[in-house]
Amino acid sequence: MKKITYIIAIASVFVATSCTDYLDSENLYGKNSENFYKTPTDINEAMAGVYNAIYLPNAMSEEQMAANLMDNTMLGGGGPDDKAAKWVDNFEDPLEDTYIDMWKQSYYGITRANAIIDKTETADFSKYFSTKEEADKFKSQAIGEALFMRAFFNFRLAKFFGGIPLINSLDADRTVARSTYTETFAQIASDLKLAIEKLPATPFPSIPTASYGHANKWVAEAYMARVYLHYTGYMTNIEAKATTDLPLVGGGKLSATDVAAYLNDCMSNSGHALASDFRNLWPYSYINKAAGKTILPWAATNNLSWVGQDGSKPTFGTGNLETMFVQRFSFGDWNWTNGPSYTNRLSLFTGLRDNSLVPYGQGWGMGTVSPKFWSSWADTDPRKVGSIIQVGKVEQGTDGYKGDKGDHETGLFNKKYTALQYPNAAGSNVGMFVQMYKWGNTDMQLMHAQDFIFMRYADVLLMHSEITKTATGMNAVRARAGLAPVAYSLDAIKDERSHELAFEALHWFDLVRWGDVATAFNDTFPVRNSGKDATYSVKYRAETKGLLPIPETEMRLSNGVYVQNPGW
Repeated sequence: MKKITYIIAIASVFVATSCTDYLDSENLYGKNSENFYKTPTDINEAMAGVYNAIYLPNAMSEEQMAANLMDNTMLGGGGPDDKAAKWVDNFEDPLEDTYIDMWKQSYYGITRANAIIDKTETADFSKYFSTKEEADKFKSQAIGEALFMRAFFNFRLAKFFGGIPLINSLDADRTVARSTYTETFAQIASDLKLAIEKLPATPFPSIPTASYGHANKWVAEAYMARVYLHYTGYMTNIEAKATTDLPLVGGGKLSATDVAAYLNDCMSNSGHALASDFRNLWPYSYINKAAGKTILPWAATNNLSWVGQDGSKPTFGTGNLETMFVQRFSFGDWNWTNGPSYTNRLSLFTGLRDNSLVPYGQGWGMGTVSPKFWSSWADTDPRKVGSIIQVGKVEQGTDGYKGDKGDHETGLFNKKYTALQYPNAAGSNVGMFVQMYKWGNTDMQLMHAQDFIFMRYADVLLMHSEITKTATGMNAVRARAGLAPVAYSLDAIKDERSHELAFEALHWFDLVRWGDVATAFNDTFPVRNSGKDATYSVKYRAETKGLLPIPETEMRLSNGVYVQNPGW
């Protein structure tokens, strides 16, 4: 049975209630920052606590939910009472604290990473290893991984909120003001650079199975490119301060050539590669095999075979060379603390509303797909139907779909992350992952154990093309989709990223960094709202500069230290 990998470790003794007072601590089982972090087991438990901070109680605050709902390829959707999804979609924050969980949990993760960085540096692990070299290797790995995760959380905050308070050690001042955008990204880049230097160059899939889902050198190199593109694009196209360099703490900088070198190392030495078929990355390609019959004629005709995830079924290490860094999900239970947050709520919330079909199970109908996006995508690209569900189609398994159940109905839903089910031995429709891992609770709200992919190798190739202004990586991605090569241009990169990475919570940030966000929401088009004809439009406000509001609770707790983002 698949187990939840990232648990709240007893090493996570710092309990945050806000950025300004998260040094409040609770002594769990007699462990504290002075007597913990002494053994490799301590460090591993503490690292589990760092990763646990990725999980958020409020789904609207999740990176993948917020970024997809704000994107112009997805609508708010849901039912008449699902106001939060529509608020996010329409760039509104009537609750004041819609995104507070993202803020708080990110600082939980930063605090826990700081503890590992500070304490591991001076720890003596020699008695736990047969050689000093092995002890030093463990220490370097732990610090490198913690540095990456600190950069990950700071980057998550910076993408959404801009410049943030930088808390870089356990002894740092917790009441500091927000750093500038440039200062924030200098810290992120510096942490990634040091992480790359400290993490071992172990090629995938030689990385131990127990480390699946953890960051490594290759992930850090890929994220350096993502950070570079976001910073230079934002400064150039949003702030009108053109730059081609990513700053480092202390005045150094990384050029496009420097960042391309990281990607070249990843491409040459990581062991990662593209899956043979784009559609094999997504679990719908496993349904026919799992059920033992042809449930999706479309998938059967194309002989699709899921490459799998997480070292379980199918075997991750032998099949999936493309996935690099994920948020791993399992199942939840209502009597667990934050139990529902351990199931993939992107799959639940964007599944078909009030329709329980085979293979697509019931969801809340949020994030319906824009018909403009569908019609702009060439039918000859197999990724189109590989990414989007069309209702009322026999070959899609949706001929039994009953429409007019939700709002912003377009007849199109995301296929990469959606509820999946098929009949079990008793003839009952049960979730695919529930059957795969033999989980007892079949509640449709808790059955989504699909990993969310933060980074995959296709993005490495696309970022390499964008940074080097060459077509090789982009055309490798196109060739995988059976498409002819094209000459490099920024427009070609924009088109390729929108199709290859659709609904993966990246396109919104692409729109922002390219400076396209101000004009991306000018269209209106017909939809159905709970059975009635309606017109869809959103009201993006350019004065927000693509940023979300700092949660009002944090603004009040700062006693005037923080300055709110423009437009909010």
